[in-house]
Amino acid sequence: MDIARLAEGLHHHTAELARTVAGADPGAPVPTCPDWPLRVLVGHVGQAHRWSAGNVRTGPTPVPDPLDADPGTPEKWSDWLLQGAEDLTEAVRASGDTPVWTFFGPQPATFWLRRMLHDTTIHHADAAIATNAAFAVEPDLAADAVSEWLEVLSDPVTASFRPGFAELCGTGQTLQLKPDDGEGWLVTRAPDRVRWTRATADADVTLAGPLQDLLLVFTRRLPLDRVSVGGDRALAEHWLAHTAA
Repeated sequence: MDIARLAEGLHHHTAELARTVAGADPGAPVPTCPDWPLRVLVGHVGQAHRWSAGNVRTGPTPVPDPLDADPGTPEKWSDWLLQGAEDLTEAVRASGDTPVWTFFGPQPATFWLRRMLHDTTIHHADAAIATNAAFAVEPDLAADAVSEWLEVLSDPVTASFRPGFAELCGTGQTLQLKPDDGEGWLVTRAPDRVRWTRATADADVTLAGPLQDLLLVFTRRLPLDRVSVGGDRALAEHWLAHTAA
């Protein structure tokens, strides 16, 4: 996915998040992020965009605490969010081909644009769930979000800062994500790490349904029963129980 599409997606979902929370109660609970009220969710997104831009421009700094973010009064939330997205986009465009720091070693700056696009998309869904608003994500972005999340989960570095993810390793058990349209994802719980490929094949458990629903179930924003579950349901439940970000 090229930088133009990543930037377009980031700005779209940031703007839609801003629209979703406009006029909402800052203290309203966010069911899918149970430790956060809506104000912290908004603050985190803008904070994460700015932190990512800093990673691109000057290198790593400690991961900020979402509770420390200050998005201002609700009337200023839209500007806070949109400015953060613009700040990150400008930083990535200015970096050219220079590798930058990431959790997984030096990578092109588009790593942060892609990571923040999908993080923002999921938090847009969080806000929509919290405010009972509509949510939609385009198929190409939804598919890339699934792949990007699997890239994160399958990298051995991830378990060093999210120890619970080590429980995703197994003895060869397989999970299939099967969207209604397009190619699926086959995930294998190998002894040393999670492995995955784009494929549609028989598996120990298969989650099937619309791509958007699969994304939101796979990222623990919708309940498992939102999609069709075939095979070893306990395996799917175990996976989801150990992928809390």
